[in-house]
Amino acid sequence: MLILVAAVAVVLLVAGFEMFLVLGVPALAIKEIFYGRLPDVLIIQRIVGGVDHSTLLAIPFFILAAELMGDGQIAARLMGFVRTLFGGMRGGFGYSAIGGAMAFGSVSGSAPATVAAMGGMVYPEMRKAGFSEKFSLGLIVSSAETALLIPPSITFIVYGWMTGTSVSSLFIGGISVGVVLALTFAVLVAIEARRSGVKGDIGITWRDRCTALKRAIGALGMPVIILGGIYSGFFTPTEAAAVSVIYAIVVEALFYRTLTLAKLVTITERAAISTSIIFILLGVGSVLAYFITLAQVPVAITGLLHEIDAGPVTFLIVVNIVFLIAGMFIDPNSALLILIPPLFPAAQALGIDPVHLGMIVTLNISLGMITPPFGLDIFVASSTLGKPVTTIISGVWPFIIANLVALVIVTYVPAISLFLPHLLMQ
Repeated sequence: MLILVAAVAVVLLVAGFEMFLVLGVPALAIKEIFYGRLPDVLIIQRIVGGVDHSTLLAIPFFILAAELMGDGQIAARLMGFVRTLFGGMRGGFGYSAIGGAMAFGSVSGSAPATVAAMGGMVYPEMRKAGFSEKFSLGLIVSSAETALLIPPSITFIVYGWMTGTSVSSLFIGGISVGVVLALTFAVLVAIEARRSGVKGDIGITWRDRCTALKRAIGALGMPVIILGGIYSGFFTPTEAAAVSVIYAIVVEALFYRTLTLAKLVTITERAAISTSIIFILLGVGSVLAYFITLAQVPVAITGLLHEIDAGPVTFLIVVNIVFLIAGMFIDPNSALLILIPPLFPAAQALGIDPVHLGMIVTLNISLGMITPPFGLDIFVASSTLGKPVTTIISGVWPFIIANLVALVIVTYVPAISLFLPHLLMQ
């Protein structure tokens, strides 16, 4: 059955079908071929049940908040403040690109949104500073990956819903993993800055930093409220998402005065479309996950691991390879919906911590989004910046290597993923 599912899905994917069909057609094929006696209404029940979960309410709220901030002044002012922190260092604009992506990721949870929102601001500045075109493009695309790791991450929300893992633990664990990834990119910036003779912005003073902080104080309140509210126990991640929307509207409309009623309607429409796409995938994916579980595919995988005496090390190598390849061809949510149902029970049987597995999976997916030939963020950057895909790909390779280094470290040093969640539970 697993071979049938994979074969049908690959054929549909290569043929260019939409992802909901890539997920849904194999599920329907399994139902008709192997479980024809089951009533058709079961499909509807599984689709509705797949999205009928309070945790998933966080997704539309965070998407709307990201749209509000990207269209307004919050993203630009966050970037301006980060630039004053690192701009005076050698290669400072490179560090600013990384820090800016992390800052925007802390209020958006989406890598493509980060590329779209930050790329236009960062690229001209990096070129002026002396970074090459290829390196600038590679850094912009790659640093956006941190948005999937720095909370609030939509990928973490979906993973937590699918596995029953605490979203709060995933959020806080993602902070340390995101920092590790950012540090590997920072090493490349330092090497490139020295090699190319890139200098810092000597004109930045402490007065400039204070001014930038004052201008960004409203924007900086967003991550403080989201993370502070969650980890103080004042509200849940879902409630934090709703608060983030209200906060973004208030700041953009009343303080920065960039949000009008007409713009709010347009932004809400865009967010509704993005939300609909994700929820259709979640509903259809839950049908596929149901039949995979019904066919006892997870049990078969666990049995195979026992037969070949595979331990956690071998299993995690397989997970890394499978998710890396999947991330190259499909979006993060689709990769989770296809692969987590058969692999998660096997991971539990081997004693792998769910939070640690979530970090590994998300880091793999984020790497797949910048890996040729079909890394999603590469095409987003090409569309946003008007640069050829081939040029962006040529600049991404050093960052792929750095990402693999970070992946190995996070995979085989579980403490990086688990230290903060365990500290939170004490």
